[in-house]
Amino acid sequence: MPEARAGGGMPGLAWSGISDKASYYRLFAGYVVALVATGIATVALALVAFDLAGEESGAVIGTALSLKMLAYVLAAPVVAILTSGIPRRRLLIALDLLRAGCLLLLPFVSEVWQIHALVFVFALASATFTFVYLAVVPYLLGNEADYYRSLSRSRVAAELEGPISPLLAGLLMVVLSVAGIFTLAAAGFVLSALLVRAARLPRTLAAPPGGIWRRLTRGPRLFVAVPAFRAIIAMDVVAALGTAMVMVNTVVIIQGVLDREIGSTASAFAFLGAGSILGALVLPLVLLRIRDRDVMLAGALIVVASLASGGLGFGIAGLLLRWVAIGFGVVWTVTPATYVIRRLARPSDLQVMMAAQMTLAHVCLLIAYPIAGFLSAWASIPATFLILAALSGLATLAMIRLWPRDVAPDV
Repeated sequence: MPEARAGGGMPGLAWSGISDKASYYRLFAGYVVALVATGIATVALALVAFDLAGEESGAVIGTALSLKMLAYVLAAPVVAILTSGIPRRRLLIALDLLRAGCLLLLPFVSEVWQIHALVFVFALASATFTFVYLAVVPYLLGNEADYYRSLSRSRVAAELEGPISPLLAGLLMVVLSVAGIFTLAAAGFVLSALLVRAARLPRTLAAPPGGIWRRLTRGPRLFVAVPAFRAIIAMDVVAALGTAMVMVNTVVIIQGVLDREIGSTASAFAFLGAGSILGALVLPLVLLRIRDRDVMLAGALIVVASLASGGLGFGIAGLLLRWVAIGFGVVWTVTPATYVIRRLARPSDLQVMMAAQMTLAHVCLLIAYPIAGFLSAWASIPATFLILAALSGLATLAMIRLWPRDVAPDV
């Protein structure tokens, strides 16, 4: 039973067999430089918040990060519509320069609201850059294997940014002031803009018909209409619940339940990152041999099993292994979604579909984070593991029902 194509039955972007690898690598290098600069700036932001708010700086940072998430959730689809007429290279360069400008202003803020405003603009530019990048890459890589490898590279880069950026920021603090760190991070975005400028990127595609509201809701409507895309939403739920358990409750488990030092907390996050990197490295080879639907299902089952095992009790060694497994499983659960969208979406809808997927994934995280936090506060940690495992299991069953094994979207 063939799957319906997203966007009115038109075929997705075909494999041309021709790749512009030079442009792709320049664009990817710009993406990586921007990732590292963002991580360094996030650490420096904590210093600015402390100077302004002192002991209440945690609330300032928490609010700023919430605004960042809201920028991804609420603004990404809107910006996808409003920028559809701008050439891709010009848009990406403008977004890099906008982010650089925000960082150069941050050392001079004198009010908390100014931090929040700059962080929101910065996050909006970052969200837009990310989904434009994801939408452009398929046009630069006309070979299936090359595209698989690009997905792996992007995931590895995102995972390595977590541990590398704080390390670089710590080293920079020894020799630079806060203003100097922001200036260096801003220079990173200028370098990213130069790398983008050196790449040959496709110009904008024709916008889909209809008014602003119809175009704004097109991505979500297509996700609801196509069973494979609804299955992707279910996978986003699984990934969000696994990620939320780790990000929200690692400190509670290690320093509260297990009574370990902060070094063990750092190790736990490192093990999560190691699992994610391992999953990303082997994913391209697996996707060439196994259907993306089956790979996503395997990743979801790994997350469900890892969460369920937490209800049986744990020590530090078991927790670290569990975090490795969750990191591995989350990568397999969500990364192939980009490939599915690339195959099923019409070329003119590709950017909107990428934006819709990013928005839905962040919505799932916005919901999963408080669930994981409230459960650990109101119930025991083992009960939290089991409840999140049950919710993840239900989402996995929904994926199986929405995307049966005999359905082949690429037919």
